Amino acid sequence: MSARGREGRKLDNNSPTLVLGIETTCDETAAAVIERAPDGTGKILSNIVRSQVEEHARFGGVVPEIAARAHVDLLDGIIDHAMQEAGIGFAQLDGVAAAAGPGLIGGVIVGLTTAKAIAMVYDTPLVAVNHLEAHALTPRLTDGIEFPYCLFLASGGHTQIVAVTGVGQYVRLGTTVDDAIGEAFDKVAKMLGLPYPGGPQVERAAASGDATRFAFPRPMQGRPDANFSLSGLKTAVRNEASRINEITPQDISDLCASFQAAVLDSTADRLSVGLTLFREQFGSPRALVAAGGVAANQAIRGALHGVARQARTQLIMPPPALCTDNGAMIAWAGAERLALGLTDTMEAQPRARWLLDANATAPAGYGNTRAGY
Repeated sequence: MSARGREGRKLDNNSPTLVLGIETTCDETAAAVIERAPDGTGKILSNIVRSQVEEHARFGGVVPEIAARAHVDLLDGIIDHAMQEAGIGFAQLDGVAAAAGPGLIGGVIVGLTTAKAIAMVYDTPLVAVNHLEAHALTPRLTDGIEFPYCLFLASGGHTQIVAVTGVGQYVRLGTTVDDAIGEAFDKVAKMLGLPYPGGPQVERAAASGDATRFAFPRPMQGRPDANFSLSGLKTAVRNEASRINEITPQDISDLCASFQAAVLDSTADRLSVGLTLFREQFGSPRALVAAGGVAANQAIRGALHGVARQARTQLIMPPPALCTDNGAMIAWAGAERLALGLTDTMEAQPRARWLLDANATAPAGYGNTRAGY
């Protein structure tokens, strides 16, 4: 029996499906229960998330060993909480889903091993979920969107434009060649002395800054591909900051505002190209979808509205709480796969790296530790 195939029991498509989802890929310990109706609509029965921000704050980023230990300490209680809030017992579950990667391997092992134990004890199908696929499918839970759609996936570790044509069917149209957007936000925050987690701190500082004070580059703008690059922009921020003798809070706000404006312009340009590539290969998308922690940034959300409007397509963004890591997205991805009869065996392996598009090559820096956004 293969580790991913059409094995296991076939679900009754005339009955609702109850799935427990477990997320432990980085610094959130999370569990949730969702119900997927026969018509494909979903309902979140519980969604419990415990952030580890306090544990990592004094280190200025996620420490993998601390994250793994915290998952071990917290996960059982969070799962119990999720099950109690959903008002069901483990024997009522139709499936158990866990994020099996990509992510910090210690945390991934904790979540996947726990899911395997529950699946074995209750003879319940197991689904080893790609964390990126969970982000990709979340808008089908929140908005019931049909395939195909264009996904902008932006987080601390990933920046990709992906054509989503079906469950398990993904084509990467563009990616970052160096830093992810969230990673760049975090690094800019750190170089300016802003506290962890850095991404939201940059956004907050930018709100009171002058976005025209510093003329930062717009990386990759005008190129025919849909790739991103943030490393040079990050270096430009460092160079400007180093020229200021005694940096003030207003200097920091202006630097953040100018940096964020450059990211917005670059993102809009890259997405416009990505949508053009999507149309050339797959026709008109049902929507432009934004997911991942960076999609919680209000300025970026505003810029995406402009991109969608110019492309004459609708913009779909899950609520901010479902853009960042959570158990509901893992449970939903599990339910979507279960509906197709796709389950995993106990031999399913945790993965530090796991590309969403199986035909793509890993970008430079792929698998970097995600930190705070």
